[in-house]
Amino acid sequence: QVQLVESGGGLVQAGGSLRLSCAASGRTLNNYAMGWFRQAPGKERLFVATISRSGSNSYYADSVKGRFTISRDNAKNTVYLQMDTLKPEDTAVYYCAADLTMFVFAYSKDSKEYDYWGQGTQVTVSS
Repeated sequence: QVQLVESGGGLVQAGGSLRLSCAASGRTLNNYAMGWFRQAPGKERLFVATISRSGSNSYYADSVKGRFTISRDNAKNTVYLQMDTLKPEDTAVYYCAADLTMFVFAYSKDSKEYDYWGQGTQVTVSS
């Protein structure tokens, strides 16, 4: 069992930055690809970014490419999402998720592939 706890959300003006953290306990994250998803009010949960177990491969949704950066520190059992040049349309609850995989370089943008989810952290971008 893996417990994931997100932090770092908050209120920021458009053009600002936030860094989200996702701390894991219960198991080492070395065996998990990790992902970030977000859900705006009244909308479905959408993929944001994913990173492989090794940290060498990552993939982003077109809407955040060039503005967001996913990274991980396996020694700290933590995954990060650096969000720059934030826009009002980035407002959502952000969730991190863990995908148990045997493939070191694999990642997934499919929420159904993920085994564990955090409780989410609210990000609000004002115009």
